[in-house]
Amino acid sequence: MSTGSQSPHDQELVAHERTYKVFNVLLRWCMVLLAGTITGLTLAFATSAGVFGGALVGLLVLAVGYVVLVRHEEHQPLDPWAEGR
Repeated sequence: MSTGSQSPHDQELVAHERTYKVFNVLLRWCMVLLAGTITGLTLAFATSAGVFGGALVGLLVLAVGYVVLVRHEEHQPLDPWAEGR
C-alpha cells in the first residue's frame, strides 16, 4: 500500500473513528448535563439550600464536568495511537 493514497477501508475506518468521537463527546455532554440537573434539583427542593443554592451548585457541577470530561475529550487527537493520547 502506498503512503500517498488510502484504500476505501482506511477511509471507512477514519469515518467510523470520527463518528465514534462525536458520539463519545455527545455522551459526555449528556452525563454532565444530567449530573448538574440532578444535583441542582435535589439541592433546590430536597434540602435547605434553596433554589438559588441548588442552581449555584448545579452550575458549578456543570463547569467542573465540562472541564474534566468534555473539554479533555474534545482536544484528543482522532488517531488513538498518536503521541500523548
